[in-house]
Amino acid sequence: MKPVSLTIEAIEILKFNIPLVEPFVISNDSIAVADNILVRIITDSGLEGQGECSPFPTILGETQDSCFAVGQKIAARLIGENALAMEHCHHLISSTVAENYCIKSAFDLALWDLAGKHAELPVYALLGGKMDKPLHTDMTIGIGTSEKMAADAKKYKEAGFPYIKVKLGTKPEVDVERIKAIRAVIGPDFPLRIDANQGWSLADAKKALRALQTFNIDYCEEPVSKRYLLDLPLLRQESPIPIMADESLFDAGNALQLIRLNAVDFFNIKLAKSGGIYGALKIAAIAETAGMACQVGCFSESRLGLTALAHLAISRKVISHYDMDSALMHSEDPVIGGIEFGENGSIQLPDAPGLGAAIDPSFLKGCYSEWVR
Repeated sequence: MKPVSLTIEAIEILKFNIPLVEPFVISNDSIAVADNILVRIITDSGLEGQGECSPFPTILGETQDSCFAVGQKIAARLIGENALAMEHCHHLISSTVAENYCIKSAFDLALWDLAGKHAELPVYALLGGKMDKPLHTDMTIGIGTSEKMAADAKKYKEAGFPYIKVKLGTKPEVDVERIKAIRAVIGPDFPLRIDANQGWSLADAKKALRALQTFNIDYCEEPVSKRYLLDLPLLRQESPIPIMADESLFDAGNALQLIRLNAVDFFNIKLAKSGGIYGALKIAAIAETAGMACQVGCFSESRLGLTALAHLAISRKVISHYDMDSALMHSEDPVIGGIEFGENGSIQLPDAPGLGAAIDPSFLKGCYSEWVR
């Protein structure tokens, strides 16, 4: 019989950077490099768990440097603990520092990776899931000129992606012209989603969504600032386009609040916002109870982070929309194993124990790191 304890002996925290193919622009930021963090948890059995996070300062309030510093404090709390005691480990993680969900998610994923390896099961199976639904990611178009965005939309449709997501959130009339140009090249019926990333005021959101209703939009993510949460139910009452929560949804408490306010139609769950799979499961359970469908989304994770997201997506039927395209924007791929992207945006998840993915050790040789023992 296997021991029921995996004692954490050491934790390495690494900074690793992946240049993007081209800068990615949203309403409140632009990035050219994915400045990510890797957490490696080493146990007395020799098993290692890896977890990744991708800080996005203007949304998460965390940077690579802040995650690196906070990560060392979290790691110090976990040394000597049983990695399989998930509830206890999460209590230690959450009580070390408030918020900082992004770096917490990297530790969470590493713990799930260890639990799966110890049980000799893929993480989705640990979560009670079954590979009984196909995964297909959308492809996202960053903010640019109408001509550039239309050309990208045409390219992604021709590549076979089943859905396209378009970043908006600037002047309503300019955003409308962007969608008009995109519809001109992809046709009136191709599935199209939009994301304003909090870029509109309430008045501008009403104006934009009314003007966009003729363009057959599936839904709009986070149209207004999360600071003005009470604007969401007001907007939803008037909007001809369904509303999805993203930046206003981090943890289970946010999920309850949004439902009580009748503020949105859908949830967008991201591991870097929920603190990892552990917190995401709570949000998914709340959404299922409320009869609300969910999307899973990403920041700029490599295939390691996206593999963890795929395990979550496979395990919960309430998750029916998939925005898992970040690694497709990277100029290099440092991941061994993990999900594979196929034709038409399809995603294949490995059946290996744990996450089934890891960062290539040769890639990590040049990365700055700190050990906590």
